[in-house]
Amino acid sequence: MTLTGKHALVTGGGTGIGLGIARALADQGAQVTITGRRATVLDEAAATHGLFAQVMDVTDEASVADGIAAAVAARGPVQICVPNAGIAEGRALHKTDSAFWRRMMATNLDGAFLTIRESLTSMRQTDWGRVIAVSSIAGLRGLKGAPAYTASKHGLIGLIKGLAADYLGKPYTFNALCPAYVDTEIVPSNIARIMERTGMSREEAEKIVIGANPHGRLITSEEVAEAALWLCAPQSASVNGQAIQIAGGEF
Repeated sequence: MTLTGKHALVTGGGTGIGLGIARALADQGAQVTITGRRATVLDEAAATHGLFAQVMDVTDEASVADGIAAAVAARGPVQICVPNAGIAEGRALHKTDSAFWRRMMATNLDGAFLTIRESLTSMRQTDWGRVIAVSSIAGLRGLKGAPAYTASKHGLIGLIKGLAADYLGKPYTFNALCPAYVDTEIVPSNIARIMERTGMSREEAEKIVIGANPHGRLITSEEVAEAALWLCAPQSASVNGQAIQIAGGEF
């Protein structure tokens, strides 16, 4: 497979899953724009891995519109759109205020909506396109202690399924990747929150997180990236509107 000549845009592409996907796409020849709010992180990743950095805040509609327009002007239509930017934080519903709820939705759901909408403007002018949203296993089941996060990821899958229905018969596909716990910088943060909330030791909290994956280990960013590459392959042209588990086993 070659993606030479294709322009890919990956939000939250400076670290973690986003960077893993961006690197994999670039290795296959794509010109990859990575976006995020931290210029220093983006510039370092871009310089190290042959990517293009674009500062962009997915919670700000004008920032998304301007950022994607700039990327398109520089590298052509977005043909691979990866709405990956997100936050993962648990909080009981009775402790969830409106500000926390809105922050979760603004990043995980509204941000994906804006990213896809603006990317489609140029993608629809081409004869091929892939939208690959990074949801979560929490988009397919309830994640204990994280109802707002769970709702945002369920909503993202709903958006993808709706778009797949809208574009049936067109040369564009819309799918979601649903990983369980991935070995990224989010994991230490989650472990720290568990320790603070429960009084557990670090070792106990780590067992909780790792044990949530059925196969008993953290998933790598590379495993998620390989699934994204598969969705770009010619053999996957009929895979559309799917929520693909990368979770180490059935839930």
